[in-house]
Formats: sequence, structure tokens, C-alpha cells
Amino acid sequence: MAWFGRMATWLRQNGLPGAVILAAGLVAACSGSSSPAIPAAATGSAAAVVTPQGAAAETVAGYRLGPGERVRLTVFRHPDLSGEFDIDGEGDLAMPLVGDIAAAGLTARQLEDAIETRLKEGGYLVNPQVSLEVLNYRPFYIIGEVNNPGSYQYVNGMTVINAVALAGGFSYRADQDDIIITRGGSEGRKIEDVKADTPVLPGDIVEVTERFF
Repeated sequence: MAWFGRMATWLRQNGLPGAVILAAGLVAACSGSSSPAIPAAATGSAAAVVTPQGAAAETVAGYRLGPGERVRLTVFRHPDLSGEFDIDGEGDLAMPLVGDIAAAGLTARQLEDAIETRLKEGGYLVNPQVSLEVLNYRPFYIIGEVNNPGSYQYVNGMTVINAVALAGGFSYRADQDDIIITRGGSEGRKIEDVKADTPVLPGDIVEVTERFF
């Protein structure tokens, strides 16, 4: 892996974020290639690929939960009610005492409020305090003109350039200026004004289109 050390040094010298370096290493390790090319998106200026951590964090804060995700619920002073829970295929979260709660489509804060209301109105707790942490988000998908299209595990702060790096970089046919994000899945709204630092959210479909010249 000596080549990766040289590539990582090059990326750092050009001011690229650590997430891109790590993603490139993971892709190369999985492919087994001895001399992989640096993804085309990573060859631009540093200013073009800086991850907007604040913007990404703000977007994820308003993210709405979906089926297949796993969360950790903490009910203050009640470890018997706390634990890790999955949101099932119907979008419900099954919790002790309160039963099923419709979690899909809610933000983390809204789900906390819904659980507190159930615990209070059901007479289980007088002043419940609930906190929620998302442990495993839904994957996102990247298709079109990338070297390794498919689904990938989402991590906080993910942007288009990180997604492309995970997918092995742009193919030679890629139109790097024409990328479409379908927010939250195939039925979601389409975002066409996509830049390298546009945040990617769980469940998103990132499509890199083909150039015609």
C-alpha cells in the first residue's frame, strides 16, 4: 500500500478533506488495484471540494427518519425503557410499554416528543425525558457514470464529492457538471443544481449523467 501513502500525501498537499482521502483508500483496498487513479473530481482546486460541515450538519438535523434505520433511545432514569431499536419496514418503532410508534417521516426531535407524549399520556411516567441518537442511517445510492455504482453506507457530513470518491471516481464518460440528486429515494424531489459540496442525505439517489461530446 505504499502507493496509497504517496497518494494521501498528494491529497493533503492539495488541501483535500480527510474524508476524500479515507474514501479513496477504502475503494482501492476493496478493488485490490495496485495503482488506482485519483478520482477525477479530486483533481480540482481545494476550494471546490471543501466539505461544508456546517451546512451538512444543519441539513441532517432536519432529516426525517425512515424504515431500516436503527436508533438508540435513552429515557432519563429509566434504563429498562432505554435501548437500541429498529424502525421496521412499515416505518414503526416498537418500544416497551408504549408499543408501536409511527417513526418514519419524523425528525429525531419529533420522535422524541412523540415518545414523551405516549409515556406521559399512558400514565407510565410523570415527566419523561427522552433523547434519541441515530446509529445506522439508510444507505444512499450512486448511479450513472461512476466506476462502482451501487449503495453505500451513509455517514454524517457526506457530500457529492465524498459519494463519488466512494464509488471509485467519475468514469471517462461522466458529465461532472450535470449531477442529479433524488432526495430520499425514487419518489423524492429532484435536485438539479448540484455542486461538489452539495450535501447527500440517507436514502438519496445520486445520478451522474453521461456527457455527449
